[in-house]
Amino acid sequence: MMKKTALLSKKEGRIVNVSSRRHKFSYPEGIRFDKINEQSGYNRLSAYGQSKLANVLHAKELAKRLKEDGVEITANSVHPGAVATNLFRNFGLANGLVSLFGKFVIKTMEQGAATTCYVALHPQVKGKSGLYFADCNVVEVSEQANDTNLAKKLWDFSLSLVSKRPNTP
Repeated sequence: MMKKTALLSKKEGRIVNVSSRRHKFSYPEGIRFDKINEQSGYNRLSAYGQSKLANVLHAKELAKRLKEDGVEITANSVHPGAVATNLFRNFGLANGLVSLFGKFVIKTMEQGAATTCYVALHPQVKGKSGLYFADCNVVEVSEQANDTNLAKKLWDFSLSLVSKRPNTP
């Protein structure tokens, strides 16, 4: 639908994946394809990093494919920053520290949304695709997030999961 809309409207479409700097702290292998649902070796912070790494890899692979298709749609990922959410609700000590000191370092919801809005709407981002933004600037990603083979493997793995789903009406 986005491809059709971009073509008919002659306006750039933009896809923004919300990720996190935590993508730099995934498992050593990046994405645990062979252990995606296994409990052994599970670490909730590494799993969170894995999910955020997947967001960055997806945006990069999607950007590459959209460019190959010749459509005027960009795909980027963003780090909103540490935003006042209940992410640490299950981390007793961390939750207490965030509540106590968070107001000095944690962004408001509006501040956290700024980079997402910038990448989605600002004219300076026109035509920029496959990039990672934080604080409204392009920033470097981890070595794993720059791995084009890992991005393609994730893409193919995701498609294999979709093809295994039962048909629903």
